[in-house]
Amino acid sequence: MSLSTQFLTMISMIGMGSLFGALLDTYHRFLKRPKRRTWIVFLNDLLFWTIQALLIFYALFLVNNGELRFYIFIALLCGFAAYQSIFKGIYLRLLEMLISTVFSISRFLRDTFILLIYKPITGLIQLIILILLSIGRGLLSLVNLIWKIVLWITKLLLKVIRMILLFFWKLLPKGLKKSVEKLYNKTAGNFKEIGNYITKFLGKWKRKK
Repeated sequence: MSLSTQFLTMISMIGMGSLFGALLDTYHRFLKRPKRRTWIVFLNDLLFWTIQALLIFYALFLVNNGELRFYIFIALLCGFAAYQSIFKGIYLRLLEMLISTVFSISRFLRDTFILLIYKPITGLIQLIILILLSIGRGLLSLVNLIWKIVLWITKLLLKVIRMILLFFWKLLPKGLKKSVEKLYNKTAGNFKEIGNYITKFLGKWKRKK
């Protein structure tokens, strides 16, 4: 390994150590370890450390084709220590500012969506439903009114027809009246017998079941 390659390896590993410190603080900031269940914390820790190992190995592979040397671990520790002593406070403040900005932008977008899209659409839907309900009530009232008019006309026609029939009934001879009455009584008796027969038949059929 040439001297320039070793120098680049040292610089890159110091940078990866600092990056590891920043990513570790970011991970702890979002994980909120005390509020999580133990198995969730374990899985997240395993995934985090695996990703960090892969990132460091990938950076090492780009610099010196993945050759491991003892000074690489010292460079990683130096980079991590430099981050902890110099950059940690600045990074955490920037991280909180970034998180606050993202939350503010997301709240603004949410409020804008609710104000310009959600509320107008829901208001339009409510207006359409109100119009349809009003039309339905109006049609129902109109149908009820027409039905009442039809009933009133029907009753009136029945009264007129009854009066006409009574008038012609009074004009009929007594002999014809008696014939009509006999025919009426006979027809009514026949219908009554048919009804009784049907009732008896249904009663027997139910008992058989």
